[in-house]
Amino acid sequence: MADFDPLNNISPLLRLLALLSLCLLPFIFFPIFRRQKQAPPFKNPTPQSYPIIGNLPGFLRNRHRFHDWVADMLSQTPTSTLQVNNFLNLSRGVCTANPANLHHLLVANFPNYIKGSRFHDFLHDLLGDGIFGIDGYLWTMQRKLSSHEFNTKSLKYFISDVVTSQLDQNLVPYLYTACNENRIIDLQEILQRFSFINICKVAFGVDIESMDNSGFAKAFNDAVDICSSRFFAPIPAVWRIKRSLNIGSEKKLKESIKIIDDFAFEIIKSRAKQEQYDRIYPDWRNQDLLSRFMAKTSSEIEFDDEAKKRKFLRDIIISFILAGKDSTSTALTWFFWLVNGHPHCDRLILNEVTTLDPTFTYDDLKSLNYLHAALSESLRLFPPVPINSRLTVSDDVWPDGTHVSKDWFADYSAYAMGRMEKVWGPDCREFKPERWLHGGDGVFKPSDQFKFPAFHCGPRTCLGKDMAFVQMKTIVVALMREFEIIAVDGGATAEKMMNPPYTLSLLLKMRGGFLVRLKKRRFNPN
Repeated sequence: MADFDPLNNISPLLRLLALLSLCLLPFIFFPIFRRQKQAPPFKNPTPQSYPIIGNLPGFLRNRHRFHDWVADMLSQTPTSTLQVNNFLNLSRGVCTANPANLHHLLVANFPNYIKGSRFHDFLHDLLGDGIFGIDGYLWTMQRKLSSHEFNTKSLKYFISDVVTSQLDQNLVPYLYTACNENRIIDLQEILQRFSFINICKVAFGVDIESMDNSGFAKAFNDAVDICSSRFFAPIPAVWRIKRSLNIGSEKKLKESIKIIDDFAFEIIKSRAKQEQYDRIYPDWRNQDLLSRFMAKTSSEIEFDDEAKKRKFLRDIIISFILAGKDSTSTALTWFFWLVNGHPHCDRLILNEVTTLDPTFTYDDLKSLNYLHAALSESLRLFPPVPINSRLTVSDDVWPDGTHVSKDWFADYSAYAMGRMEKVWGPDCREFKPERWLHGGDGVFKPSDQFKFPAFHCGPRTCLGKDMAFVQMKTIVVALMREFEIIAVDGGATAEKMMNPPYTLSLLLKMRGGFLVRLKKRRFNPN
């Protein structure tokens, strides 16, 4: 009888992975022992952390409620800051929901906290050298270019016109059909598709639905999902091995990136042919971001060749599509869910939006103080980007005494910040738009940005903040004037607010979608 060989019963791929794992053991454990010897002399709060395995058990137990788990731990520490120890101590870092620390991290010592290799590893395949994943000169140059364009009135009015046009021609008619057929619809999915069409129009100047996009939309969604999974992988070595072997999700990512690149470069190439004509005869159709950046790069930046120029344009435009693709739709999903569970807020918003003329303008939206407060309160509780991260350049001490070492990651949780009693008071977990209104006159009163980092803070503050509010207000006005939006699950009750249904991703999307029915309004808003 032949000797039993257990390796004969596993696939060649698994055998290869086992062999690779054995080869990697010295590289894994040597750094661990070295780190143990070089352990810092200070001790930051480290709840639910164990030797060797770090925070892994708690992460696995609380993966379905990750952000609330983080908020719970932060609220139990003296200064709303904790140290994070990853599996095998392969990386360490800190996480905070302390406004003073946030100011230090994002403003006072801004040069010491960069996107760095962590962001580069996770997002470079998709974003390349785009503004949201880079530092130094490249970031400064792109920020300067982008800041100038986002402050122009022409772009603000262009975006407002795009949203209004898409509402009138696509979204509202679709919702009327669903309403007449008494269908249950996933409002989150519909808003995501609507936002994607809008951002492609704003970024590329094209109607993504009326052209052969060769799978661009699906490829973009797949690429974002796979890059997101890298951020929250309990053991990052797994996705790195898959990338090296070009298997599984990493193979799919590579295929998706090729589709994205082919689509983007084709549009850039065709637009380049029109560039000279556009400079002589500009019109509203050429107010999109690609046209604007092409004009800027032609006059202000020199490139070695056309290929590098096209790559630069591809990276910056894809970055803005990522930023605008799901952030607005995610914010609006939670907003409608919250309003459904708070009928008095629904009535106050409705009373306000029905005062607008049917042909309201961009400037008219500024008068909607209660709606602005309700949107801000929704963003406080459910920020589209719930947690953000930086890499530490040099050892540092934060205002609350937290020690941060070189090469540690430094995270801040906007989600947890909105749930800190020290910051927002004992009613911090409640949906109360009134907290944003000035006492007597009901005028909206902005919050300190370091208490409300939904749009980030400091030099990297979101350039599209004002335009995001314009888009959200425009959509809310258009939908609420026409329909009652009725959540199938009843909306945000006090019980559901304690365990909200979100997914673990870069963006705080609602798990299972947001199922609603629509009813036509029974009155004339005029």
